[in-house]
Amino acid sequence: MASDLVGKTKILLVEDDPSLGFVTTEALKDSGYDVKLAKDGHLAFEVFFKGDFELCILDVMLPKKDGFTLAKEIRQVNEQMPILFLTAKSMQADRLQGFELGADDYLTKPFEIEELVLRIEAILKRARRENAKQTGRDRFIIGSYEFSFKSQELRRDGHVKTLTKKESDLLRLLAVHMNRTLERELALKLIWGQDDYFLGRSMDVFITKLRKYFKDDPAISIENIHGKGFQLCVQES
Repeated sequence: MASDLVGKTKILLVEDDPSLGFVTTEALKDSGYDVKLAKDGHLAFEVFFKGDFELCILDVMLPKKDGFTLAKEIRQVNEQMPILFLTAKSMQADRLQGFELGADDYLTKPFEIEELVLRIEAILKRARRENAKQTGRDRFIIGSYEFSFKSQELRRDGHVKTLTKKESDLLRLLAVHMNRTLERELALKLIWGQDDYFLGRSMDVFITKLRKYFKDDPAISIENIHGKGFQLCVQES
């Protein structure tokens, strides 16, 4: 029986073993969790970006993209997202690598569902103590502006600009990486689904639009980082 922590907690489970993935998903659902299963690293990243998860459970050995690489990309989008690694290995080096990436816990296969549930609850307790609720980075203060990702609104001095879905997605990524470089390839894969020249030109148009929205605050700029991507720069007052 799961505790009252569960509620509608959304969990992303990434496991390429069909049998283990199915059994674990159904068991966690029976415990009251809302679970989305992805079977490879590429698909998992797309699912994560489009969802609103409170915890990610990642198998280390995944096709197309391993669990450690996936964790790095997830943390680029939401650096506070709790992560629990699953592995069939017991090597100390793998555990160390997982914790170096900021893993909240590590569970070696095979495991009992009861133990997994207990670890999930412990992670959620810690996360909620540090942050009342993981919101997936919904609201941002950008200079004199306030941006709400869920409502797709950019506010300043009582004026509200409603953004399109792609504008909102792109601004969220820039805001998550505020004063750091957002890699062009990452943004294209997350928002447009793939990295190619024509989609890149489309993204450039959206960057130009976002620059115009911030033109009234000289402390804000969106810089091109040659050969890498873009950076949302906000000067401290």
